Amino acid sequence: MMVDEKKNSVLIVDDERANIIALTSFLESDYEIYVSLDGAEAIEAAEEFLPDVILLDILMPEMDGYDTIAKLKSSDKTQHIPVIFITGLTTSENERKGLALGAADYIAKPFSADIVKLRVDNQIKIHEQMRLLIESEIAENNTRIQTDFLSRMSHEMLTPMNSIIGMSQLIDMTGDLSEAKRFNKEIKVESQRLLGQIHDLLDVSGKRVDAFKLAKLPFSFKSMFKIALKVVSPVSNKKKQTLDFEVVPLVPLNFVGDEERLAQVITNLLLNAIKFTPDHGEIKLCGYILEEDLETVTIQIDIIDNGIGIAKAEQEAIFHLFEQVDKTVTRVYGGAGLGLPVAKRIVELMDGKIWVESELGKGSKFSFTCKLKKG
Repeated sequence: MMVDEKKNSVLIVDDERANIIALTSFLESDYEIYVSLDGAEAIEAAEEFLPDVILLDILMPEMDGYDTIAKLKSSDKTQHIPVIFITGLTTSENERKGLALGAADYIAKPFSADIVKLRVDNQIKIHEQMRLLIESEIAENNTRIQTDFLSRMSHEMLTPMNSIIGMSQLIDMTGDLSEAKRFNKEIKVESQRLLGQIHDLLDVSGKRVDAFKLAKLPFSFKSMFKIALKVVSPVSNKKKQTLDFEVVPLVPLNFVGDEERLAQVITNLLLNAIKFTPDHGEIKLCGYILEEDLETVTIQIDIIDNGIGIAKAEQEAIFHLFEQVDKTVTRVYGGAGLGLPVAKRIVELMDGKIWVESELGKGSKFSFTCKLKKG
């Protein structure tokens, strides 16, 4: 049994029933027809049915065609629907006003069946071609983004892996115990770095069994900080950076929550700060209470650096999966673009938010809040 193809749809908006009857008779054999008798009703119908074309009368009581198209074009749901004005007004001023508001075409009264069908059909074809073009560009862009990401990710994971292999070989070759200990220390640093990247990758791919599930266990704020410090200190020491911590004493020592995930957010933010801050630079972590009640505490953590900074236009993109700042920065500093999106997801699960304040050449301040139950 053959299935009928879905018809394209047309919304006719006119307060004169004779016009509606005429337009419907021209179009109903080829299109699904919706009808509205005024502008307010048309806006509701357009948002509900999302027609392929709207035929809109200009002279209507209360909300005329100009006001109606302005509302349609200001809505994310209906702004892309082509609107054809149907009108007896034929002056250039009326036409100019309609086109300025986003009208795609005009049909003058009295109506000709052939002209009506031709112009509706043309607008549907144009709209369909634009849709296909946009979908094609989006698909190509997504493919490019994912290809770039996979390239960055493989480089980021191979770098510590090569270091681990190289240091292991040097341990085998040296007879000096102190040298062997130094190489072993490097292996531990690079292993932690690689492990963090694997966890981030598994998180965003959803392959971790516990991906984005928060534990609810008692933990010490102090021990959580130690987890983060264990990872970042060797990296900042290598760059001879100053790493300062300032946690307000009133922050409770014990919480119930996910110690590992909270440490993961702080670690990701600190490693970013270390990476984009030059040798001998300064990084500061501050923690304090934002809100408190009998059972819960909302804390805020700020990570401040005097590194390269981030351009205003790129500050939102860095929290999106697979996105990074411009390629020049990526080539110089590396990174796969996973840390911040993962941190954002974890923070949001903790009823918090994350943001950045930054200026090129003057450093960055990454902040996040999270709500924790008192221990």
